[in-house]
Amino acid sequence: MEVTRREIRERAIQTLYSLDFHENISLERAILLTLSLHDEEYDDIPSYLFQVLEGVQKNQMELDQLISEHLKGWTLQRLAKVDLMILRLAVYEILHEGDVPNRVALNEALELAKTYSDDSSRKFINGVLSVIISEQK
Repeated sequence: MEVTRREIRERAIQTLYSLDFHENISLERAILLTLSLHDEEYDDIPSYLFQVLEGVQKNQMELDQLISEHLKGWTLQRLAKVDLMILRLAVYEILHEGDVPNRVALNEALELAKTYSDDSSRKFINGVLSVIISEQK
């Protein structure tokens, strides 16, 4: 089954969300649980899904530090969990996935926020990511 990167990003934030609540679960198990919730079966886990999830996990301290630096009057703990997962994924792609243009990472994050958050969260995510992107140039 061919899967798009947009679908992979959606499964990635769902898996990150799950991992945040179930700290003792392995990455592979969390991925399989997420995929099973959608009745999706793959011969093997899409490589980009595993790549971004592993990347977010390995770089979480760096990602959280950068996100924290751009929260005006907020802390990571005050953010809605799903918004934090969207931000982590997008910032990871901006910093570490050279084949993903920054605008694509931003737009995909906004699409995820449309689905999983509200309009104010989407605007907030847009603001944080826009500043981070502008600093990467």
